[in-house]
Amino acid sequence: MLIQYGEALGNYLYDVFVAKFDFWLAFGLVAQLLFTARFLVQWISSERAGQSVVPMAFWFFSMGGGLMTLIYGIAKREPVIILGQGLATIIYVRNIMLIVKNRGQGSRTLDR
Repeated sequence: MLIQYGEALGNYLYDVFVAKFDFWLAFGLVAQLLFTARFLVQWISSERAGQSVVPMAFWFFSMGGGLMTLIYGIAKREPVIILGQGLATIIYVRNIMLIVKNRGQGSRTLDR
């Protein structure tokens, strides 16, 4: 029984990541990697500062990964991704606008 589950999982992973590999899968994976990179940037910046900080790079990775994921969702006709990333991307852009606007006033975001 355990062997059957292992074989079924192997077949599933092969089907999803190998048999159906195309441009959009590669694009979606790159989008997800960009989106995930924002957490690494935030974590490293916080460790260096000794406190929780949100560097400007976090918002750029958020915007880039979010836009790419939105494009992927549109191309694949995924309504959950379209709705989620559509709103999130607006929020990322707005945060960048606020940071740039308040840069001279001592913004809480680090410029790293």
